[in-house]
Amino acid sequence: MFLDLIRRRNPLLIEQAIALHQAGRLPANSYVIDLDAVEDNSRLIADAADKLGLKVFVMTKQMGRNSSFCRAVAAGGIAKAVAVDMEDARATTRAGLGLGHIGHLVQIPRYEADAAAALSPDYWTVFNFEKASEAAAASHRRDRVQPLLARIHAEGDRFYRGHEGGFSAADIAKIAEKFDQIPGARFAGITSFPALLFDQASRSVKPTPNLETLRRAREALLKAGGDAIEINAPGTTSATVLALLAEAGATQVEPGHGLTGTTPLHAVDDLPEKPAVVYLSEVSHLVGGEAYCFGGGLYIDPVFPDYEAKAIVASEPTAARTALRTVEIPSPAAIDYYGMIKVEGAPPRVGDSVVFGFRPQAFVTRAYTVGLSGLSRGAPSVEAVHDAFGRIVAWP
Repeated sequence: MFLDLIRRRNPLLIEQAIALHQAGRLPANSYVIDLDAVEDNSRLIADAADKLGLKVFVMTKQMGRNSSFCRAVAAGGIAKAVAVDMEDARATTRAGLGLGHIGHLVQIPRYEADAAAALSPDYWTVFNFEKASEAAAASHRRDRVQPLLARIHAEGDRFYRGHEGGFSAADIAKIAEKFDQIPGARFAGITSFPALLFDQASRSVKPTPNLETLRRAREALLKAGGDAIEINAPGTTSATVLALLAEAGATQVEPGHGLTGTTPLHAVDDLPEKPAVVYLSEVSHLVGGEAYCFGGGLYIDPVFPDYEAKAIVASEPTAARTALRTVEIPSPAAIDYYGMIKVEGAPPRVGDSVVFGFRPQAFVTRAYTVGLSGLSRGAPSVEAVHDAFGRIVAWP
């Protein structure tokens, strides 16, 4: 879905991924990240958010919590992260980012509350009073008062299956009062996800009912005497949607795919952010009319209907259309040991590079992540190879 976009707007990333792979400097089964573009994208989003008075926390899970990626984001002006889980929190703090938000989407397990509190998150989201008490107690033991966000929901809100949970928005004033009574905690605000979603029919980003729920809950809190209420409103975040979120009352945004130019809207419109990531593989063997390439990171985030996957297959640097080949990606029910390339014309050779452009979620794969710095200056340098947990690995 994104390969044509990358070929048009950042062909050098494709070409250098091939050149460096063929030189033995990049591994197969790796997400290759253009760090210069990430830094520029971060600056675009940070500047736009600053003009609107929005706090920005970067979501790093899509890039496997890669420390080079984290540093590029920070260089662009976003200094704090949102952690989707404790592994995310550990990796991003290890990379030098501050911890802006934890507990949303994934709640903190009971016996990791002390570890979470030790990281001093700016905000901690909870779905129930039990989790609020655990967060508060862990913070109290460290002589901290933890600002808590309440995940809320109302009739008609939209959640991905498996993302459900939280407090009834109708009770938000009472919830805030109760939070403030827990030693080690204070009520800071509200959150939900997704606040925005890509609409396939109109090819645009639209608010979900969740965003209206957040707005109404804020009004209820203000009516009850609340002030300085934080509204955390993540989902499909890029520089172009920040004004929409700010107008709805959001105070916190959490770009993820926006930093690599791979939100769904980037696939259909040229947004300010530049596409900044490809998936690199290599031909392993040929069987009949197919060439098999290594998998491990063939997770295509399912925000679009099924489409025909393609890849650049070559032994020399190129982003040309003539190098495009159709690839069958294994079903999500299968393990992605290999992708199957349809042989068209002269068959590829074992060891040829295979470059995909899709919307990744590196943290759920067994792929490497590798940053390239200096690409914009024509002097690409390979940064450390990381695993999907953001740990540097010895490769080869």
